[in-house]
Amino acid sequence: MDSKSFVVILAVAVDWLLGDPPNTFHPVAWFGKFAQALERRAPRDDPRAELLYGAGMTAIGIVLAALPAFAVRAIARQRDESRTANWSGVLLAAFALKITFAWRGLIRAGESVQRDLETCTIDVARDDLRTLVSRDTHELDASQLSAAAIESLAENASDSFIAPLLYYHWLGLPGAFAYRAVNTLDAMIGYHGRYEFLGKVAARVDDALNFVPARTTAFLLVIAARLTHNDAHRAFETMHRDHVRTASPNAGYPMSAMAGALDVRLEKVGHYVLNENSRAPQPHDIRRAARIVSVALGFAITIGFLIGARDQIPNRKS
Repeated sequence: MDSKSFVVILAVAVDWLLGDPPNTFHPVAWFGKFAQALERRAPRDDPRAELLYGAGMTAIGIVLAALPAFAVRAIARQRDESRTANWSGVLLAAFALKITFAWRGLIRAGESVQRDLETCTIDVARDDLRTLVSRDTHELDASQLSAAAIESLAENASDSFIAPLLYYHWLGLPGAFAYRAVNTLDAMIGYHGRYEFLGKVAARVDDALNFVPARTTAFLLVIAARLTHNDAHRAFETMHRDHVRTASPNAGYPMSAMAGALDVRLEKVGHYVLNENSRAPQPHDIRRAARIVSVALGFAITIGFLIGARDQIPNRKS
């Protein structure tokens, strides 16, 4: 097993055994507070100044995130005098990588919304859903809450897992940390309205970084639909047809694939409708979506392991 695959497996084990640390001790939460402090000092009512300031925020965020990752990577690569692996460094790298993704937390957040809806505590479901989505949940009914939870499970399979792991495999810990910084900035200021110019650079960089992960996730969800006895054919067809219906150039891929896999209609009122001719989703569909996501993420880890194992095979050509 190559070292990166081993670190990924350890990081996933840490995620499922321990979950996310409280925000008080979570580096992503620290980064969010730092970004909030920068945002409060941003210029107002001057689009050019806001655009330049936002570009600076994005650049500073990437550097700030990457520097500690370089330090962790250097420690993890150290060898002792007997040339055996530095296991403390490997564990440190695994804990650091875990900070960049959330699998258990994503699934459990979806399960919480489902449980609330099934016990008829819709107001609690609206509150719990806010851990998954940024939209206003107060006016959503049970079907709309189910749809939003399913959409978030699909989209966050990419943003909160596949993307950081891809960047870890490509660029190591600094890549995963830099991706998480950009993704966090996009979630905070990368949307239209008040942050139209301030968040434009962060949003565009996030779009570019998620181009491959979103499409990879969508195809993994199609495969997972097949493995979980859902509708893989409809998942692919819906993805191909409906991915353009969302404002995001990336989010539509995994969300439309999930809509087809479950054969449900996913709608954000006033914004988009995916798989529009199918039935409205119900709370039990959240469980189905969570299972598809988990199988897709497990399959992604397996692929990474196999690629790493192949790269470890010596070249036997004469």
